[in-house]
Amino acid sequence: MAPPNSYDIESPIILLESIPDAKPKPEVQSKAIVEALYKALANGQSETVTKLLACDLEWWFHGPPKRHHMMRVLTGESTYKEFTFEPKSISVIGDDSVIVEGWEGAHYWIHLWTIKDGLITKFREYFNTWLTVQELRPWEVRQRSATLWQSQPRDLYERSLPALMIAM
Repeated sequence: MAPPNSYDIESPIILLESIPDAKPKPEVQSKAIVEALYKALANGQSETVTKLLACDLEWWFHGPPKRHHMMRVLTGESTYKEFTFEPKSISVIGDDSVIVEGWEGAHYWIHLWTIKDGLITKFREYFNTWLTVQELRPWEVRQRSATLWQSQPRDLYERSLPALMIAM
């Protein structure tokens, strides 16, 4: 049996559920699904990628039009080798949102994935953008909103990145 922190790219949820005396938390499942997606992409396993994505995947992109790299990979228009997505950090927000951050050369990217019922249902791609995710609850009066996640590009001080804020 695989160690509890590993995943099987064919069936990440089944593996997690097979751990004795442990019911995997939704955030653990969400992270395992996204990790499995990147591993399947790197290994050219398009069937596995298809199994992880909802057939009506909702997609949104922020950045220069010629930088729609991940969507071109997911639709088969280009290969994973043309632009390599090697995650530098993977963070879970709540039970169903996973943020992946990385860079290739001078290009900095962030992917925000939403998981529902074991499938990736939403994908947001941000290219060369500083991103902050804030928790905003209009029904609660607060002095400050809680920052849930913030970009950490390696070369932030060498260049300027436009900033975006996502409210959750």
